[in-house]
Amino acid sequence: MSMSAELYQLNKDYLWGLCYRMTGNASDAEDIVQETFVRVLERPPRRLDDPLRPWLVQVAMNLSRDLLRRRRRWYKGPWLPSPVPTPSDESPASYEPPAPHTQTEVCATSQAAPDDSPMARYDMLESVSFAFLIALEALTPSQRAVLLLRDVFDYSTEETARALACTETSVKVTLHRARRAMRDYDKERSKPDAARSEMTRRALEQFLLYLNSRDVKGLEKLLTAEVVNISDGGGEVAAALRPIHGRDKVIRLVTKLAEHYGASIDVSFQVLNGLPAVVIRGIDSEPGRASRFTMHCEIDGAGRIRKLLTVLAPSKLRMI
Repeated sequence: MSMSAELYQLNKDYLWGLCYRMTGNASDAEDIVQETFVRVLERPPRRLDDPLRPWLVQVAMNLSRDLLRRRRRWYKGPWLPSPVPTPSDESPASYEPPAPHTQTEVCATSQAAPDDSPMARYDMLESVSFAFLIALEALTPSQRAVLLLRDVFDYSTEETARALACTETSVKVTLHRARRAMRDYDKERSKPDAARSEMTRRALEQFLLYLNSRDVKGLEKLLTAEVVNISDGGGEVAAALRPIHGRDKVIRLVTKLAEHYGASIDVSFQVLNGLPAVVIRGIDSEPGRASRFTMHCEIDGAGRIRKLLTVLAPSKLRMI
């Protein structure tokens, strides 16, 4: 089977967006997309006159689920998503909207039960946020696949069953369990809108200011009492192998790191995964330690930091 450049371009970004949400890793998503197109060339679908995208989605979802199962067996330390640039909430890079339904499908779904109708619970930008991708880690690979197809990409139960090669009953049961596992996320859910972006940027700016001036009192006011610091080195560079809980412990850690790095580093802001984040470069590091990293945060309703998230693994920073 031959693959036209037009057909490749038509499906590449859509598959990447789906695979990134499945794996939370930009490099893994790219590898899966490439492998999916290799398979369509080597082992094409039986019916070549049918639309190709459903078959591509089925292959990509199978590869993504396999990768998730393998990753959970070998990953060292806490896991965080790989950051990706999202220039604005109007046109996030490489995130195509859900696949359009045909007129026949629209008519059919309009007569279905409301819970079965394609209706996204989470929009495209929220579904690449750190908070959402981290929440997905509590799901099994199959639950994650079903939830993304149904609640993000607007697939019906029938379409999801076809994409995952399972029964519609299985899709409904799996979706129910996945939504139940997402309840904690839904309770504290905050979309990455303009107001949340401004509060997040202000919190990070204050954090850096207090840290640079060693203002412990300021840090105590900015961080919640139950603040958690999570670092992801992916087994590639040094990082804490467990989350650090509590304001006092986190302050001791970050002030010690600030003293170690000094003032010669380059600090900049970028919008990553829908929210402002800090990119730190120019670190004169020894082997086994990160030479650059990104810092993200989650804030509460008052704008205080309740989570500090640091991505240090070099393989996860290729898009930055």
